[in-house]
This record gives sequence, C-alpha cells and structure tokens, in this order.
Amino acid sequence: MSLFVFTAILFAAFLHASWNGLIKLGPDKLQGIILLSLAHALVGLAMVFTFPLPSVQTLPWLAGAVVFHGIYKGFLAAAYGHGDLSRVYPIARGTAPVMVLAVGFVLLPDQIAPLQVAGILVLGLGILLMARGIFRNGESTKMLPLAVMSAVGTAGYSIVDGLGARVAGNAGSFVAWLYLIDGTVFALWGISRQGLGVLPRSARVWGIGLSAGFISAVAFGIVVWAMTVAPIALVAALRETSVVFAVMIGVVFFKETADRGKLISAAVIVAGIILIRI
Repeated sequence: MSLFVFTAILFAAFLHASWNGLIKLGPDKLQGIILLSLAHALVGLAMVFTFPLPSVQTLPWLAGAVVFHGIYKGFLAAAYGHGDLSRVYPIARGTAPVMVLAVGFVLLPDQIAPLQVAGILVLGLGILLMARGIFRNGESTKMLPLAVMSAVGTAGYSIVDGLGARVAGNAGSFVAWLYLIDGTVFALWGISRQGLGVLPRSARVWGIGLSAGFISAVAFGIVVWAMTVAPIALVAALRETSVVFAVMIGVVFFKETADRGKLISAAVIVAGIILIRI
C-alpha cells in the first residue's frame, strides 16, 4: 500500500468520525441518519450524470450493498440512542475489521502478509478495548447488540462494496449509483416508519444532517476507491482508526470521560496501524 493511499484512508477515517459526531449532536438519531441518506441521494444524483451506467454484472453487488448499508445505518441510529459516541462507535466499528479478515480468507482474492494480519488483529483489539467501559462503568448494555449488528452491516458492506467496485471497473460509477439507490431507499424507509413528521422543521437540524451526509459521501468515496487499489481487509481495518478521532470528538465536544483506559486503547490502535504500514 502506497503512502498516498495510506494517508487518504486515514483522512477518510477522520471524516467518518466527524459525521458520526454530527449525528450524535442531533436531537433524533434516526432523523439524522435519514437526512444523511437524503444527502447521499443528492450526491448520487449529481454523480450519475458524470459516470457511466453500471453493468448488468454490477447490479447484484449494488443490491447487496444497499441491504448491508441499511443494516449498518439502522442499527447505528438505534445504538446512539442508548450510549455515548466513544462507546457505541468503537463497538460498531471495532469488530468489523476482524469479521472482514475472517470472511476474507475464504471469499477475497487479496494476499495479506502475516505482519499485516497481526496489525489488523491488534487494531481490532485496541478498538474493542475502547468499548470495555460499558461493562466496567455501569453503562447501559441495551446498545451492545445494536452496535454489534451495526458492525455486521459494516463488515458486509466493506466486502460487497470493494468487490462490487472492482466488478464495475469504475469506482465512481459504483459509488454514484449506490449513493442514489441506498440514500433514497433508506430515507423512504425511515419516513414510512415515522411519517413525514420525522423530517425536521429547524433549518439548523437540516444543516447538521445534510452536512453529515456530504462529509460521509466524501469519506466513503475515498474508501471505495482505496479498495480498488489496495487489499480490502487492510482498507477496512485502517478506516477504523476513525475510533481514535471519534473518542477525541466525544471528549472535546460532548465532554465524555477521557480515562486512562481510553488512552491505553488508543496506543494499541496506533500499534496496529504501525504493523499494517510496515
């Protein structure tokens, strides 16, 4: 993996943590995800006029991606209703790289060096250590199964998106149609569940949600492109360094506790990054 690709993925990780912070800031988490999805649909609509139509071979991958993205976003919104950003995010994101690695040994054609496998495992361990406070600090456990299911969605779309973009032969084309279809489907699903009343009346809330969506679109586009030029499991692992950024955002902006355990966990995550990059 080149230094340019490596740096681009870390930048995408920062953007990913940032949009999650914006969603957490909003008063209604599902509402925030719906607005984010609407922003994705708008970005996708603009992009489809620039990139070629997806091939027939790409359609099953797009359908699978929409399903996994829906699982990810739906359970993430529910989890944020029960826990802090610095707890939900590590669980939701931390287990996904190890899932991708396990499935990748069977399904993915990429070759990963033993040291990089070790880096992924260390990275996953550090992220999960971030979340252990849910048991030690008496926090609500209701978010745990929700966050784990969100991780299943993350692992699923990481694999499907990466392979789908390769099949498409054009990452921009795949991303454009995924944004348009997934954003539209999820927004309509959310509105069907709660009615049009789920859409905010406040211009500020609209601004927060749409801003989160546009930031997310940029972050995700970088990651899908990276998966076409680097091993999917490595990209999936490196993007989860966003956990460190999420903890920083949680501490600085949401006044969440920055205990010694979080700092140790951050050091473990950095060690995993070094192993992957060596």
